[in-house]
Formats: sequence, C-alpha cells, structure tokens
Amino acid sequence: MTIHMNNEIDKLKQKLLSLSAKVEEQLWQAVKSVKQRDYELAQQVIDNDAAIDQDEVDVEEDCLKILALHQPVAIDLRFIVTALKINNDLERIGDLSVNVAERSEFLSRQQPVDSPFDFERMAEKVQVMLRKSIDALVNLDRDLAHQVCEMDDAVDAMNKEMYDLVKQSILAQPSQIEELIHLLSISRHLERIADHATNIAEDVIYMVEGRIVRHQTEEYK
Repeated sequence: MTIHMNNEIDKLKQKLLSLSAKVEEQLWQAVKSVKQRDYELAQQVIDNDAAIDQDEVDVEEDCLKILALHQPVAIDLRFIVTALKINNDLERIGDLSVNVAERSEFLSRQQPVDSPFDFERMAEKVQVMLRKSIDALVNLDRDLAHQVCEMDDAVDAMNKEMYDLVKQSILAQPSQIEELIHLLSISRHLERIADHATNIAEDVIYMVEGRIVRHQTEEYK
C-alpha cells in the first residue's frame, strides 16, 4: 500500500465512522420522540436527513476515487467494497429513522393510544443491534458482529407479534385505526433497521474473515 493510498483509506474510515455516529443519533432521537410524543424532536430528525444523505454521497465518491486512482487489491480492495455496502446501509437506516419520526409527528398530535405491544423493548433491542454493529466495525470485532446477526430473529418475531396485536386492537378500538396503523408502521421500520444493522455485521465478518455469511444463518453459530 502506498503512503498516499493509506492516507486516503484512513480518511475514508473516519468519514464512515462519522456517518455511523450521526445515523445512530438519528435513530436514538427518533425513538425518543415516539416515547415522549415530542413533535419538535421528530422534526429535528427529519431536518437532519439531508446532511446524512450528503455524507453518504461523500463516502461513496471517496470509495470510487480510491478504486480509480489506486486500484487496491487484497485486504484494501475488500475494505473499499465493504465500505460501499455499509455506507448504503447506514443511509437507509437514516431514512428509516426519518420514517419513524414522521409517524411520531402524527402520533404526537393525536390522543394517546394504548400501544398493543412493547415498543420500548423492541426499540431498545434494535438500538443495541445498531450500536454493536458499529462497535464491530470500529474494532473489526467478528464476535460482536456474530452477536448482532443472532439477534435479528428476535426482532423479526417482535414485528410479527405487533402485526397480530394490531389486528386484534383494530377490532377492539376501530376509532383508533389510524393511530394503530402508524404504530404498526413504526414496528416495521424498526424491523428494517435491524435488518440493515445485520447487513453491517455481515459485512464486518466479510471484512475480517474474507467469507460471505449472508443468507447462511448457520454461519452465525
């Protein structure tokens, strides 16, 4: 690796980690806005999305520039490819956090509805998954990455449970159908965030081990 390419890759790593921190904060604020019925905080999440989109573009441009100018091979090429994929997942998590915030804005202006599921438990698990996937990226910790992958099934089960509970609640509380649909949407967005956190963890495993574990759940064990 040339000194110049080494410097470019170090800068790329810093940009990717900075984007990771911003996305994690977006999710935290979106979840908080739901818990506290905070319209202003939800709007802040929405307003911050443009900056995250720009960061995602910057990281992608840096990756393409390194590929074009330095033609990396072996571990360096693997890192660039992985960075491109993780960059996309982070941007999507940012978008999904905005979707949660938009639902939060609506709910904050309605009468409180009895939530048919444990939103805080699901949100906490998804936040833990994202935090661990980012920590795995920072430390290139394959064991931590495997933990994230193993947590995904639990979030999928929570989302399915939410769907079943909302159906029951709509029958019992037809006057609150719109609020319940928004809660169901939040559950779905959280489940998708967990999927993207899992993608990041799988990419960390690829970066460290050089093997693809996507679609191979037995590889998490």
